[in-house]
Amino acid sequence: MTPDTVIALMRQALEVAMLAGAPMLIASLATGLLISIFQAATQINEMTLTFIPKLVVMFIVLVLTGPWTIELLVDYTQRLINNIPGIIGR
Repeated sequence: MTPDTVIALMRQALEVAMLAGAPMLIASLATGLLISIFQAATQINEMTLTFIPKLVVMFIVLVLTGPWTIELLVDYTQRLINNIPGIIGR
C-alpha cells in the first residue's frame, strides 16, 4: 500500500464522517445560537434551557436524516470492502 493510497482512504473516511455528522452538528449549532439570543434578550441564565431544546432538535434531525446517514455509511463500507483486493495488490 502506497502513501498516496493511505491518504486517499483517510480523505474519503473524513469526508464520510463529516457528511454523516454535519446535519446534527449544524442543527445543534443553530439551536444553540437561537437559544443564546433568546437568553441574552430576556437575561435568563438557565442551563437546562439550552440543553433540552438541543436534545429535542438533535433527535428530530437524527430521525429525519437517519436513513440517508445509514445509506451513506453502508455505501462507503461496501466500496471499501470491495476495493480491498485492489488496495492490497498495489
